[in-house]
Amino acid sequence: MNINFKKTGLFFWNVIDPIYFHFTRLDYVESKFGDRTIMRVRLTKYKGSKVTLSDGTEINKNDMLLKIHLHNIQILRQIQNNDSEVRRALTIYKNIQESLPEIIHYIQIRGYTNEIKGLIGITMLHKGCKKLGFEIYPIHNRYYKLFKQIALLPIYLLSCNKIKRKITSPMYLFMSKDKLLNKYKRV
Repeated sequence: MNINFKKTGLFFWNVIDPIYFHFTRLDYVESKFGDRTIMRVRLTKYKGSKVTLSDGTEINKNDMLLKIHLHNIQILRQIQNNDSEVRRALTIYKNIQESLPEIIHYIQIRGYTNEIKGLIGITMLHKGCKKLGFEIYPIHNRYYKLFKQIALLPIYLLSCNKIKRKITSPMYLFMSKDKLLNKYKRV
């Protein structure tokens, strides 16, 4: 993709991101050292159809979940000079993996431990999510799916070197609270 297009896109994303952050009521997740991770989160009530996760956790309409958002501009800064798709994917994977224990800490200090059933996210980049402990489910509402595809398209275009003919569909990512605690809780 054209370097000038990416630089212009990053500039505009940098301008829009604080506004987006404000209106979506997101909160930063900080590391144990006080640095911001690539995760931003907020409580949300699930509005989709019933989902049963592999550990038996049932996610029903109006269940409380912690919605995770990647801080896209921060990720784009980290990967912008890397031409290898594999290295880009590994950088994102590693950042998410390092952020998940911090999400546990965030849940505990906010008092959400008994309030939420798990994590939810929506992404078009879902390769490798299963290794992190997430389960992938399709979005059934075609209007919401189209809305998310349009909303995620700019970040998708800015994050990849080559635009593929068939762009992947956005998917729900779920992780139960128990799985998160079992897999990422520090001793």
